[in-house]
Amino acid sequence: MNFWISLIGYQLVWFASVTGAGHGLAWPGALGLAVYAAWQLSRSPSPATDMKMMTAATLLGCLLDGGLIHCGLASYAVAAPLPALAPLWILALWAAFALTFTQSLKYLQTRLWLALVLGAAGGPLAYVGAANGWQVISFATPAWRGLAWLAIGWGIATPLLAWLARHWSRSATLNSLPLREHAP
Repeated sequence: MNFWISLIGYQLVWFASVTGAGHGLAWPGALGLAVYAAWQLSRSPSPATDMKMMTAATLLGCLLDGGLIHCGLASYAVAAPLPALAPLWILALWAAFALTFTQSLKYLQTRLWLALVLGAAGGPLAYVGAANGWQVISFATPAWRGLAWLAIGWGIATPLLAWLARHWSRSATLNSLPLREHAP
């Protein structure tokens, strides 16, 4: 059941974010993240791991999407609060995406090569969908440069997030085990 809640919850945050941005609003994505994260964290076996994942993914989003803007490869709708940085609605997507690595995308934790392939292909496709369906991203001409940036960035970010989820989940499990008493 958590698999489906994780998968559907992330998709709902995605749609809230891009639909809101398409209407000039950043708050639907932020609100969607707040609801989704509250649900996920309340049911998580390791909320600290999930919080670390959201922080790491948000930082990756700042780097990847902020870099895309800084290099003039794309621009975003609702670029507030600072137009030179990744918009709030896209960072909400990164944070929501991070929560899937301990639930619906947990299988990627041990399949980093698959995470690389899925990230390199799926990341740019999601941006193309948002650009074509909602006009919330505009790629500079030629668009292939921005898409290549995204393919490389998501090809790195996705396996990195999968690896972090595995590492932090394992550490949380080890830290929750009772210490064995030593014989005198």
